[in-house]
Amino acid sequence: MKTIVRSILSAAIFATIPLAAQGPDAEDQQLLTLVKELTVTQAQIADHESKIETKVTDLAEALRVARIFMSRAGGAHKPPLPPKK
Repeated sequence: MKTIVRSILSAAIFATIPLAAQGPDAEDQQLLTLVKELTVTQAQIADHESKIETKVTDLAEALRVARIFMSRAGGAHKPPLPPKK
């Protein structure tokens, strides 16, 4: 997902380089505005992805601790499934 957004952003930036040499007009301003919005959106997506990864990591740790306590209490214990790749 990150690579797709980065490639779109790179294509948009490279598309604006020749236009910037000609001078700004209405279409150039719209394109620059869209590139800025895309940059902001990409930053938000990266922030949300990091928050999701943090929550998943915290949940995995809580499950690991719960399994340890359950096995010490004498309950049924299943070994954790191997992580998917």
